[in-house]
Amino acid sequence: MAHLRSRRRLALAVPVVLSLTASLGFLPAAASAATEAATTARAADGPALAYVVNTRTDHRTIESVERAVSRNGGTVVASYARLGVIVAHSAQADFGARMRAVRGVQSAGATRTAPLSAAGTTDEGAVQVLSKAEAAKAARAAATGEEPLEADQWDLRSIGADKAATINPGSRSVTVGVIDTGVDDTHPDIAPNFSASQSANCVSGKADTTYGAWRPADADHYHGTHVAGEIAAARNGIGVAGVAPGVKVASITVAQPDSTSLFYPESVVCAFVFAADHGVEITNNSYYVDPWLYNCMDDPDQRAIVDAVNRAQLYAQRKGTLNVASAGNSNDDLDSDAIVDDSSPDDSTATTRTVDPHECFDIPTQLPGVVTVSAVGVKGAKSYYSSYGKGVVDVAGPGGDKYQIPDTPSKNGRILSTLPNNQYGFLQGTSMASPHVAAVAALLKSAHPHATPAQLQALLKAQADNPGCPAGPYDGDGDGVVDATCVGGKRVNGFYGSGIVNALRAVR
Repeated sequence: MAHLRSRRRLALAVPVVLSLTASLGFLPAAASAATEAATTARAADGPALAYVVNTRTDHRTIESVERAVSRNGGTVVASYARLGVIVAHSAQADFGARMRAVRGVQSAGATRTAPLSAAGTTDEGAVQVLSKAEAAKAARAAATGEEPLEADQWDLRSIGADKAATINPGSRSVTVGVIDTGVDDTHPDIAPNFSASQSANCVSGKADTTYGAWRPADADHYHGTHVAGEIAAARNGIGVAGVAPGVKVASITVAQPDSTSLFYPESVVCAFVFAADHGVEITNNSYYVDPWLYNCMDDPDQRAIVDAVNRAQLYAQRKGTLNVASAGNSNDDLDSDAIVDDSSPDDSTATTRTVDPHECFDIPTQLPGVVTVSAVGVKGAKSYYSSYGKGVVDVAGPGGDKYQIPDTPSKNGRILSTLPNNQYGFLQGTSMASPHVAAVAALLKSAHPHATPAQLQALLKAQADNPGCPAGPYDGDGDGVVDATCVGGKRVNGFYGSGIVNALRAVR
Protein backbone atom coordinates (compact mmCIF):
# COMPACT_ATOMS: atom_id res chain seq x y z
CA MET A 1 0.00 0.00 0.00
CA ALA A 2 1.29 3.43 -0.85
CA HIS A 3 2.06 6.05 1.68
CA LEU A 4 -0.37 6.25 4.45
CA ARG A 5 0.59 8.10 7.49
CA SER A 6 1.78 5.51 9.06
CA ARG A 7 4.42 6.83 6.68
CA ARG A 8 6.57 9.83 7.07
CA ARG A 9 5.87 13.45 7.30
CA LEU A 10 7.88 16.57 8.01
CA ALA A 11 6.63 19.56 9.88
CA LEU A 12 6.95 23.22 9.58
CA ALA A 13 9.95 24.77 11.15
CA VAL A 14 10.99 28.34 10.48
CA PRO A 15 14.22 27.38 8.62
CA VAL A 16 12.25 24.92 6.50
CA VAL A 17 9.58 27.48 5.72
CA LEU A 18 12.11 30.10 4.73
CA SER A 19 13.92 27.62 2.53
CA LEU A 20 10.73 26.51 0.85
CA THR A 21 9.49 30.04 0.37
CA ALA A 22 12.81 31.07 -1.11
CA SER A 23 12.85 28.10 -3.44
CA LEU A 24 9.37 28.79 -4.75
CA GLY A 25 10.20 32.45 -5.18
CA PHE A 26 12.65 31.78 -8.01
CA LEU A 27 10.65 29.68 -10.43
CA PRO A 28 11.84 29.58 -14.07
CA ALA A 29 10.92 32.55 -16.20
CA ALA A 30 8.30 32.03 -18.87
CA ALA A 31 9.39 31.68 -22.49
CA SER A 32 8.41 34.12 -25.20
CA ALA A 33 5.07 34.15 -26.98
CA ALA A 34 6.92 33.23 -30.17
CA THR A 35 8.12 30.02 -28.56
CA GLU A 36 4.59 29.18 -27.49
CA ALA A 37 3.16 29.92 -30.92
CA ALA A 38 5.75 27.75 -32.59
CA THR A 39 4.85 24.76 -30.44
CA THR A 40 2.36 22.41 -32.10
CA ALA A 41 0.87 19.17 -30.83
CA ARG A 42 2.42 15.95 -32.09
CA ALA A 43 1.12 12.41 -32.13
CA ALA A 44 1.23 10.60 -28.81
CA ASP A 45 4.74 9.27 -28.26
CA GLY A 46 4.58 7.91 -24.72
CA PRO A 47 2.27 6.59 -22.00
CA ALA A 48 -0.48 8.87 -20.70
CA LEU A 49 0.64 10.70 -17.55
CA ALA A 50 -0.94 13.30 -15.29
CA TYR A 51 0.58 16.76 -14.93
CA VAL A 52 0.20 19.90 -12.86
CA VAL A 53 0.71 23.21 -14.66
CA ASN A 54 1.10 26.21 -12.35
CA THR A 55 0.44 29.72 -13.63
CA ARG A 56 -0.41 33.26 -12.66
CA THR A 57 -3.99 33.52 -11.40
CA ASP A 58 -5.44 36.13 -13.76
CA HIS A 59 -8.17 34.80 -16.05
CA ARG A 60 -6.39 35.79 -19.24
CA THR A 61 -3.33 33.74 -18.32
CA ILE A 62 -5.40 30.77 -17.17
CA GLU A 63 -7.39 30.71 -20.43
CA SER A 64 -4.24 31.11 -22.52
CA VAL A 65 -2.47 28.26 -20.74
CA GLU A 66 -5.53 26.00 -21.01
CA ARG A 67 -5.43 26.53 -24.79
CA ALA A 68 -1.72 25.75 -24.75
CA VAL A 69 -2.40 22.48 -22.93
CA SER A 70 -4.63 21.38 -25.79
CA ARG A 71 -2.25 22.70 -28.43
CA ASN A 72 0.62 20.72 -26.94
CA GLY A 73 -1.21 17.41 -26.90
CA GLY A 74 -2.82 17.53 -23.47
CA THR A 75 -6.31 17.51 -21.98
CA VAL A 76 -7.44 19.74 -19.12
CA VAL A 77 -8.92 17.61 -16.31
CA ALA A 78 -9.51 20.40 -13.80
CA SER A 79 -8.59 24.06 -13.61
CA TYR A 80 -8.27 25.79 -10.23
CA ALA A 81 -8.14 29.41 -11.34
CA ARG A 82 -7.91 30.80 -7.81
CA LEU A 83 -4.71 28.82 -7.29
CA GLY A 84 -3.30 29.06 -10.77
CA VAL A 85 -3.15 25.24 -10.92
CA ILE A 86 -4.26 23.25 -13.96
CA VAL A 87 -4.46 19.45 -13.85
CA ALA A 88 -3.85 17.90 -17.26
CA HIS A 89 -3.33 14.51 -18.92
CA SER A 90 -1.01 13.94 -21.87
CA ALA A 91 0.73 11.13 -23.70
CA GLN A 92 3.40 13.47 -25.09
CA ALA A 93 6.79 12.47 -23.71
CA ASP A 94 7.95 16.11 -23.60
CA PHE A 95 4.67 17.64 -22.48
CA GLY A 96 6.11 18.97 -19.22
CA ALA A 97 9.05 20.65 -20.94
CA ARG A 98 6.79 22.13 -23.60
CA MET A 99 4.39 23.55 -21.02
CA ARG A 100 7.28 25.08 -19.05
CA ALA A 101 8.07 27.08 -22.19
CA VAL A 102 4.57 28.60 -22.37
CA ARG A 103 4.13 32.24 -21.42
CA GLY A 104 2.54 32.58 -17.98
CA VAL A 105 3.55 29.10 -16.80
CA GLN A 106 5.60 29.27 -13.61
CA SER A 107 6.20 25.53 -13.15
CA ALA A 108 4.91 22.34 -14.73
CA GLY A 109 5.67 18.67 -14.37
CA ALA A 110 4.45 15.10 -14.31
CA THR A 111 2.79 13.95 -11.08
CA ARG A 112 3.70 10.30 -11.60
CA THR A 113 6.32 8.18 -13.33
CA ALA A 114 4.01 5.33 -14.35
CA PRO A 115 1.14 5.45 -16.86
CA LEU A 116 -2.33 6.39 -15.69
CA SER A 117 -4.28 3.43 -14.29
CA ALA A 118 -8.07 2.64 -13.97
CA ALA A 119 -3.03 6.04 -3.71
CA GLY A 120 0.47 6.82 0.26
CA THR A 121 -0.35 6.54 3.96
CA THR A 122 1.55 6.36 7.22
CA ASP A 123 0.58 3.30 9.19
CA GLU A 124 3.30 0.93 10.31
CA GLY A 125 2.51 -2.73 9.70
CA ALA A 126 -0.66 -4.59 8.85
CA VAL A 127 -3.99 -4.02 10.55
CA GLN A 128 -4.91 -6.39 13.39
CA VAL A 129 -8.65 -6.99 13.37
CA LEU A 130 -10.14 -7.17 16.85
CA SER A 131 -11.29 -10.73 17.48
CA LYS A 132 -14.62 -11.57 19.07
CA ALA A 133 -12.80 -12.91 22.12
CA GLU A 134 -10.80 -9.69 22.51
CA ALA A 135 -13.94 -7.61 22.06
CA ALA A 136 -15.77 -9.60 24.71
CA LYS A 137 -12.84 -9.25 27.12
CA ALA A 138 -12.71 -5.48 26.57
CA ALA A 139 -16.46 -5.18 27.02
CA ARG A 140 -16.27 -6.97 30.38
CA ALA A 141 -13.58 -4.52 31.50
CA ALA A 142 -15.49 -1.40 30.43
CA ALA A 143 -16.33 0.91 33.28
CA THR A 144 -19.73 2.48 33.78
CA GLY A 145 -20.32 5.15 31.17
CA GLU A 146 -17.57 3.89 28.88
CA GLU A 147 -18.01 2.59 25.33
CA PRO A 148 -17.93 -1.23 25.10
CA LEU A 149 -14.37 -1.34 23.69
CA GLU A 150 -13.01 1.73 25.46
CA ALA A 151 -10.98 -0.31 27.95
CA ASP A 152 -8.61 -1.06 25.05
CA GLN A 153 -8.32 2.62 24.14
CA TRP A 154 -5.32 3.60 26.26
CA ASP A 155 -4.75 6.49 23.88
CA LEU A 156 -7.90 8.32 25.02
CA ARG A 157 -6.88 8.16 28.66
CA SER A 158 -3.28 9.16 27.91
CA ILE A 159 -4.37 12.58 26.62
CA GLY A 160 -7.40 13.03 28.87
CA ALA A 161 -9.89 12.61 26.03
CA ASP A 162 -12.19 10.43 28.15
CA LYS A 163 -12.53 13.19 30.75
CA ALA A 164 -12.68 15.93 28.12
CA ALA A 165 -15.77 14.30 26.60
CA THR A 166 -17.72 14.90 29.80
CA ILE A 167 -16.88 18.62 29.65
CA ASN A 168 -17.05 19.37 25.94
CA PRO A 169 -17.15 16.58 23.33
CA GLY A 170 -16.81 19.12 20.56
CA SER A 171 -19.18 21.22 18.49
CA ARG A 172 -21.24 19.98 15.56
CA SER A 173 -20.31 23.26 13.90
CA VAL A 174 -16.76 21.92 13.49
CA THR A 175 -15.84 19.41 10.78
CA VAL A 176 -12.60 17.48 10.36
CA GLY A 177 -11.99 16.43 6.76
CA VAL A 178 -10.22 13.08 6.44
CA ILE A 179 -8.12 13.30 3.27
CA ASP A 180 -7.40 9.62 2.86
CA THR A 181 -8.46 6.28 1.33
CA GLY A 182 -12.16 6.91 1.92
CA VAL A 183 -14.41 6.55 4.96
CA ASP A 184 -17.10 3.92 5.50
CA ASP A 185 -19.83 6.27 6.69
CA THR A 186 -22.21 3.33 7.23
CA HIS A 187 -20.16 2.18 10.24
CA PRO A 188 -22.42 2.62 13.31
CA ASP A 189 -19.69 4.50 15.19
CA ILE A 190 -19.14 6.95 12.33
CA ALA A 191 -22.61 7.42 10.84
CA PRO A 192 -23.94 9.71 13.62
CA ASN A 193 -21.20 12.28 13.01
CA PHE A 194 -20.65 11.97 9.27
CA SER A 195 -21.09 14.97 6.98
CA ALA A 196 -22.00 13.85 3.46
CA SER A 197 -22.37 17.42 2.20
CA GLN A 198 -18.68 18.04 2.94
CA SER A 199 -17.44 14.79 1.40
CA ALA A 200 -16.21 13.94 -2.10
CA ASN A 201 -13.96 11.74 -4.22
CA CYS A 202 -10.96 13.69 -5.56
CA VAL A 203 -9.00 10.79 -7.08
CA SER A 204 -9.20 12.15 -10.65
CA GLY A 205 -8.14 15.64 -9.61
CA LYS A 206 -11.71 16.90 -9.92
CA ALA A 207 -14.23 16.55 -7.08
CA ASP A 208 -16.96 13.94 -7.52
CA THR A 209 -19.78 14.54 -5.04
CA THR A 210 -21.95 11.64 -6.19
CA TYR A 211 -23.54 10.10 -3.12
CA GLY A 212 -21.20 7.47 -1.67
CA ALA A 213 -18.26 8.37 -3.94
CA TRP A 214 -16.23 9.14 -0.78
CA ARG A 215 -16.35 5.55 0.46
CA PRO A 216 -13.33 3.21 0.31
CA ALA A 217 -12.94 1.14 -2.83
CA ASP A 218 -12.91 -2.07 -0.79
CA ALA A 219 -12.24 -3.36 2.73
CA ASP A 220 -8.48 -3.24 2.10
CA HIS A 221 -8.73 0.56 1.92
CA TYR A 222 -9.36 0.65 5.67
CA HIS A 223 -6.96 3.45 6.57
CA GLY A 224 -9.36 6.38 6.25
CA THR A 225 -12.10 4.66 8.24
CA HIS A 226 -9.66 3.95 11.06
CA VAL A 227 -8.53 7.60 11.07
CA ALA A 228 -12.13 8.89 11.07
CA GLY A 229 -13.03 6.76 14.09
CA GLU A 230 -10.03 8.02 16.05
CA ILE A 231 -11.27 11.55 15.48
CA ALA A 232 -15.03 11.36 15.92
CA ALA A 233 -16.40 7.91 16.69
CA ALA A 234 -19.65 8.65 18.54
CA ARG A 235 -20.23 7.92 22.21
CA ASN A 236 -23.36 5.95 21.45
CA GLY A 237 -22.90 2.72 23.38
CA ILE A 238 -21.38 0.99 20.34
CA GLY A 239 -17.73 0.01 19.97
CA VAL A 240 -15.15 2.75 20.50
CA ALA A 241 -15.06 6.50 21.14
CA GLY A 242 -13.27 9.23 19.25
CA VAL A 243 -11.15 11.97 20.80
CA ALA A 244 -13.77 14.54 19.74
CA PRO A 245 -17.03 12.54 19.65
CA GLY A 246 -19.20 15.63 19.22
CA VAL A 247 -17.66 17.06 16.05
CA LYS A 248 -18.44 16.08 12.49
CA VAL A 249 -16.15 14.16 10.17
CA ALA A 250 -16.04 14.24 6.37
CA SER A 251 -14.34 12.00 3.81
CA ILE A 252 -12.31 13.38 0.91
CA THR A 253 -10.98 10.36 -0.94
CA VAL A 254 -7.65 10.75 -2.72
CA ALA A 255 -6.24 7.20 -2.82
CA GLN A 256 -6.13 5.30 -6.10
CA PRO A 257 -8.78 2.56 -5.94
CA ASP A 258 -6.31 -0.20 -6.87
CA SER A 259 -4.00 -2.11 -4.56
CA THR A 260 -1.36 0.63 -4.62
CA SER A 261 -3.59 3.19 -2.87
CA LEU A 262 -1.23 5.90 -4.11
CA PHE A 263 -1.95 9.54 -3.24
CA TYR A 264 -1.11 11.60 -6.33
CA PRO A 265 -0.61 15.40 -6.26
CA GLU A 266 -3.61 16.33 -8.38
CA SER A 267 -5.90 14.40 -6.02
CA VAL A 268 -4.48 16.19 -2.98
CA VAL A 269 -4.77 19.61 -4.67
CA CYS A 270 -8.44 18.86 -5.32
CA ALA A 271 -8.93 17.75 -1.70
CA PHE A 272 -7.50 20.90 -0.12
CA VAL A 273 -9.57 23.12 -2.40
CA PHE A 274 -12.75 21.12 -1.80
CA ALA A 275 -12.25 21.17 1.97
CA ALA A 276 -11.69 24.92 1.98
CA ASP A 277 -14.66 25.65 -0.26
CA HIS A 278 -17.00 23.48 1.81
CA GLY A 279 -16.31 24.92 5.24
CA VAL A 280 -14.07 22.17 6.62
CA GLU A 281 -12.25 23.69 9.60
CA ILE A 282 -9.49 21.06 9.95
CA THR A 283 -8.01 18.49 7.59
CA ASN A 284 -6.13 15.37 8.61
CA ASN A 285 -3.37 14.22 6.27
CA SER A 286 -1.96 10.83 7.26
CA TYR A 287 0.04 10.27 4.07
CA TYR A 288 2.73 11.71 1.87
CA VAL A 289 2.10 12.75 -1.70
CA ASP A 290 3.26 10.11 -4.18
CA PRO A 291 5.33 9.19 -6.08
CA TRP A 292 8.24 10.98 -4.37
CA LEU A 293 8.81 10.68 -0.64
CA TYR A 294 10.91 13.82 -0.89
CA ASN A 295 10.38 16.32 -3.70
CA CYS A 296 13.63 18.03 -4.69
CA MET A 297 13.49 21.57 -5.99
CA ASP A 298 16.21 21.01 -8.59
CA ASP A 299 13.95 18.56 -10.47
CA PRO A 300 11.30 20.32 -12.61
CA ASP A 301 8.61 17.67 -12.08
CA GLN A 302 9.09 17.50 -8.32
CA ARG A 303 9.30 21.28 -8.12
CA ALA A 304 5.93 21.58 -9.87
CA ILE A 305 4.40 19.10 -7.43
CA VAL A 306 5.57 21.11 -4.42
CA ASP A 307 4.33 24.31 -6.03
CA ALA A 308 0.85 22.93 -6.83
CA VAL A 309 0.19 21.25 -3.48
CA ASN A 310 1.55 24.24 -1.57
CA ARG A 311 -0.76 26.61 -3.46
CA ALA A 312 -3.73 24.41 -2.57
CA GLN A 313 -2.95 24.05 1.14
CA LEU A 314 -2.18 27.75 1.48
CA TYR A 315 -5.52 28.49 -0.17
CA ALA A 316 -7.18 26.28 2.45
CA GLN A 317 -5.37 28.13 5.24
CA ARG A 318 -6.49 31.48 3.89
CA LYS A 319 -10.07 30.18 3.91
CA GLY A 320 -9.70 29.24 7.60
CA THR A 321 -8.69 25.57 7.42
CA LEU A 322 -5.98 24.14 9.69
CA ASN A 323 -4.05 21.31 8.02
CA VAL A 324 -2.56 18.57 10.23
CA ALA A 325 -0.13 15.95 8.85
CA SER A 326 1.88 12.97 10.06
CA ALA A 327 5.68 13.11 10.24
CA GLY A 328 6.32 9.64 8.82
CA ASN A 329 7.41 6.22 9.96
CA SER A 330 11.04 5.96 8.87
CA ASN A 331 12.62 7.08 12.15
CA ASP A 332 14.33 9.80 10.10
CA ASP A 333 15.78 12.96 11.57
CA LEU A 334 14.00 15.50 9.41
CA ASP A 335 16.37 18.24 10.52
CA SER A 336 19.47 16.37 9.40
CA ASP A 337 21.64 17.26 6.42
CA ALA A 338 21.17 13.95 4.64
CA ILE A 339 18.48 11.27 4.47
CA VAL A 340 18.61 8.13 2.36
CA ASP A 341 15.45 7.80 0.25
CA ASP A 342 15.27 4.33 -1.28
CA SER A 343 11.54 4.29 -2.03
CA SER A 344 11.13 6.97 -4.72
CA PRO A 345 9.49 6.90 -7.13
CA ASP A 346 7.04 4.44 -5.64
CA ASP A 347 4.82 4.06 -8.71
CA SER A 348 7.49 2.56 -10.99
CA THR A 349 11.12 1.68 -10.18
CA ALA A 350 12.60 3.12 -7.02
CA THR A 351 16.24 4.18 -6.87
CA THR A 352 18.38 5.02 -3.87
CA ARG A 353 19.29 8.67 -3.44
CA THR A 354 20.53 10.85 -0.60
CA VAL A 355 18.53 14.02 -0.05
CA ASP A 356 18.73 17.10 2.16
CA PRO A 357 15.29 17.53 3.80
CA HIS A 358 15.88 21.28 3.83
CA GLU A 359 15.91 21.27 0.02
CA CYS A 360 13.83 18.18 -0.79
CA PHE A 361 10.40 18.32 0.80
CA ASP A 362 8.08 15.68 2.19
CA ILE A 363 4.65 17.08 1.40
CA PRO A 364 2.20 18.10 2.68
CA THR A 365 3.78 17.81 6.11
CA GLN A 366 6.75 20.06 5.37
CA LEU A 367 4.73 22.86 3.84
CA PRO A 368 4.29 26.26 5.52
CA GLY A 369 1.62 26.37 8.22
CA VAL A 370 0.95 22.62 8.28
CA VAL A 371 1.02 21.04 11.78
CA THR A 372 3.59 18.21 11.71
CA VAL A 373 2.94 15.36 14.15
CA SER A 374 5.24 12.69 15.60
CA ALA A 375 3.99 9.57 17.38
CA VAL A 376 4.25 8.26 20.94
CA GLY A 377 3.27 5.03 22.66
CA VAL A 378 1.49 4.33 25.93
CA LYS A 379 4.56 5.27 27.98
CA GLY A 380 4.67 8.70 26.40
CA ALA A 381 7.97 7.92 24.67
CA LYS A 382 8.61 8.45 20.97
CA SER A 383 7.36 5.48 18.96
CA TYR A 384 10.23 3.42 17.57
CA TYR A 385 9.24 4.13 13.95
CA SER A 386 8.33 7.82 14.23
CA SER A 387 10.34 10.36 12.29
CA TYR A 388 11.38 13.42 14.25
CA GLY A 389 13.43 16.61 14.00
CA LYS A 390 13.92 19.80 15.98
CA GLY A 391 12.17 22.69 14.30
CA VAL A 392 10.22 20.28 12.13
CA VAL A 393 7.87 18.43 14.47
CA ASP A 394 5.27 20.75 15.98
CA VAL A 395 3.51 18.43 18.43
CA ALA A 396 3.13 14.72 19.18
CA GLY A 397 0.14 12.43 19.61
CA PRO A 398 -0.61 8.80 20.46
CA GLY A 399 0.27 6.70 17.43
CA GLY A 400 0.88 3.37 19.10
CA ASP A 401 4.01 1.28 19.62
CA LYS A 402 4.12 -2.51 19.76
CA TYR A 403 7.09 -2.31 22.14
CA GLN A 404 5.24 -0.15 24.67
CA ILE A 405 2.66 -2.49 26.17
CA PRO A 406 -0.40 -1.08 27.97
CA ASP A 407 -2.29 -2.61 30.87
CA THR A 408 -5.45 -3.14 28.82
CA PRO A 409 -7.58 -6.23 28.16
CA SER A 410 -5.90 -6.92 24.80
CA LYS A 411 -2.42 -5.81 25.93
CA ASN A 412 -2.03 -4.19 22.52
CA GLY A 413 0.14 -1.11 22.23
CA ARG A 414 -1.39 -0.07 18.92
CA ILE A 415 -4.43 2.18 18.39
CA LEU A 416 -7.91 0.62 18.32
CA SER A 417 -10.45 2.19 15.99
CA THR A 418 -13.10 1.57 13.35
CA LEU A 419 -12.70 -0.49 10.17
CA PRO A 420 -15.01 -0.92 7.15
CA ASN A 421 -17.88 -3.38 7.35
CA ASN A 422 -18.64 -2.65 11.02
CA GLN A 423 -15.32 -4.00 12.25
CA TYR A 424 -12.65 -2.73 14.63
CA GLY A 425 -8.90 -3.17 14.57
CA PHE A 426 -5.48 -2.05 15.77
CA LEU A 427 -3.02 0.05 13.76
CA GLN A 428 0.11 1.98 14.68
CA GLY A 429 1.90 4.80 12.92
CA THR A 430 2.20 8.53 12.68
CA SER A 431 -0.97 8.04 10.63
CA MET A 432 -2.68 7.38 13.94
CA ALA A 433 -0.94 10.22 15.81
CA SER A 434 -2.07 12.88 13.35
CA PRO A 435 -5.83 12.30 13.81
CA HIS A 436 -5.43 12.55 17.59
CA VAL A 437 -3.93 16.00 17.06
CA ALA A 438 -6.56 16.94 14.47
CA ALA A 439 -9.27 15.95 16.96
CA VAL A 440 -7.74 18.03 19.76
CA ALA A 441 -7.55 20.92 17.29
CA ALA A 442 -11.29 20.36 16.67
CA LEU A 443 -11.93 20.62 20.40
CA LEU A 444 -9.96 23.85 20.49
CA LYS A 445 -11.92 25.17 17.50
CA SER A 446 -15.13 24.24 19.32
CA ALA A 447 -14.04 26.31 22.33
CA HIS A 448 -12.60 29.14 20.20
CA PRO A 449 -14.78 29.26 17.08
CA HIS A 450 -13.17 32.40 15.70
CA ALA A 451 -9.57 31.17 16.03
CA THR A 452 -7.53 31.28 12.83
CA PRO A 453 -5.40 28.31 11.69
CA ALA A 454 -2.29 30.03 13.06
CA GLN A 455 -4.00 30.67 16.39
CA LEU A 456 -5.18 27.05 16.60
CA GLN A 457 -1.64 25.85 16.00
CA ALA A 458 -0.41 28.14 18.78
CA LEU A 459 -3.11 26.80 21.11
CA LEU A 460 -2.14 23.20 20.28
CA LYS A 461 1.42 23.93 21.30
CA ALA A 462 0.44 25.87 24.41
CA GLN A 463 -1.69 23.08 25.89
CA ALA A 464 0.74 20.25 25.06
CA ASP A 465 2.72 18.30 27.69
CA ASN A 466 6.40 17.99 26.85
CA PRO A 467 8.27 15.11 28.53
CA GLY A 468 11.60 16.49 27.31
CA CYS A 469 14.36 14.50 25.67
CA PRO A 470 15.14 11.07 27.16
CA ALA A 471 17.67 11.13 30.00
CA GLY A 472 19.77 8.46 28.31
CA PRO A 473 20.25 6.91 24.86
CA TYR A 474 17.05 6.24 22.91
CA ASP A 475 16.58 2.57 22.01
CA GLY A 476 13.01 2.38 20.75
CA ASP A 477 12.91 -1.31 19.86
CA GLY A 478 15.04 -2.55 22.77
CA ASP A 479 17.73 -4.19 20.66
CA GLY A 480 20.59 -2.44 22.44
CA VAL A 481 21.31 -0.05 19.55
CA VAL A 482 20.77 3.71 19.82
CA ASP A 483 18.04 4.45 17.28
CA ALA A 484 17.73 8.24 17.40
CA THR A 485 19.11 11.33 19.11
CA CYS A 486 16.81 13.92 20.63
CA VAL A 487 17.91 17.55 20.33
CA GLY A 488 16.40 20.38 22.35
CA GLY A 489 15.08 21.08 25.82
CA LYS A 490 11.96 20.65 27.90
CA ARG A 491 10.07 23.37 26.06
CA VAL A 492 10.77 22.34 22.46
CA ASN A 493 12.70 19.35 21.14
CA GLY A 494 13.03 17.12 18.12
CA PHE A 495 11.06 14.13 19.44
CA TYR A 496 7.89 15.89 20.57
CA GLY A 497 8.06 19.44 19.25
CA SER A 498 6.14 21.50 21.82
CA GLY A 499 4.82 18.34 23.46
CA ILE A 500 2.11 15.68 23.44
CA VAL A 501 -1.36 17.15 22.88
CA ASN A 502 -3.80 17.20 25.79
CA ALA A 503 -7.52 17.01 25.10
CA LEU A 504 -8.53 17.81 28.67
CA ARG A 505 -6.53 21.02 28.69
CA ALA A 506 -8.02 21.90 25.34
CA VAL A 507 -11.58 21.91 26.67
CA ARG A 508 -10.68 23.66 29.94
